[in-house]
Amino acid sequence: MEVRLDGLSIVRAGRLVLDVPALTFASGTTTAVFGPNGSGKTTLLRAIAGLDRPAAGRVTFDGHEPGRRPIALAFQRPVFVRGTVRENLRLGLELWGIAAAEREGRIAAAAAECGIDALLDRSAHELSGGEAQRASLARVLALDPPVMLLDEPLSGIDRAARAQLLEDLPALVSRATRTTILVTHDRDEAFRVADHLVVLAGGRVRASGSKAALYAAPPDAETATLLGYTVLEVAGERFAVEPGGVTIAGDGASALTMVAEQVMDMGAHLVVAGRSGAARIEVSVPAGSGVPAPGAVVPLGISRRVPLPPA
Repeated sequence: MEVRLDGLSIVRAGRLVLDVPALTFASGTTTAVFGPNGSGKTTLLRAIAGLDRPAAGRVTFDGHEPGRRPIALAFQRPVFVRGTVRENLRLGLELWGIAAAEREGRIAAAAAECGIDALLDRSAHELSGGEAQRASLARVLALDPPVMLLDEPLSGIDRAARAQLLEDLPALVSRATRTTILVTHDRDEAFRVADHLVVLAGGRVRASGSKAALYAAPPDAETATLLGYTVLEVAGERFAVEPGGVTIAGDGASALTMVAEQVMDMGAHLVVAGRSGAARIEVSVPAGSGVPAPGAVVPLGISRRVPLPPA
């Protein structure tokens, strides 16, 4: 199901917090709405869900504005009513009007998919953070909605649980007939889970498209920085360098330099951090080479440059 936003704006306390002239989430795609904290990501998701009333504009589903939106939303912090996990999943199905004969089969299938079979008869309020996130996903998957919304699905859980859920999440959201939109501030999560990205900053869409296209050619410095690039300027030319693309120049002859500020021992290798103009840079120290002292001028080499518009 296609989701389209046209002329959508959200205002809070007299302040414009979201301004989206036009944005389309194509049917059957998985899109990460990606950006820093406070950029308007959750507000956009709530607008699609109909939880925030727009000051202007509209949200349509396959070109229509249905009275009851064909979406299911998993909140950032899972919310459960009193009772077992099974009872919480069953309640969601009842509220959606799913026939009683179908409910247990859907619950079993979603629980198996999310790896919570053994938790179905446990109190929903006794789950760990990772278990609660999986149960919340199972509740949404059991509904089999045309549009699935996930608000920071990996936040607030411990490192091990997050790593495991991040490994499983792409398969959980990959059903071809479902349009999935997830919100995240984590670049790794966005790239591992989604096919498409919407980069949001200051309540406005800075870029949208396939992750491969956006990564290959970020349209501006802010988008490049959010995608992990280092933004540099040499002789009036502004450009971005992909992660890991800045190195210490072995021959010492380079037009690009940085002033070392600190050396960090990362266990397996050393990293020197410093500044080149306004840009902060971190580069690995090659094995067997000298370690720059704080204040030393370090020559740098760079890989492929991505040209950027001037500031």
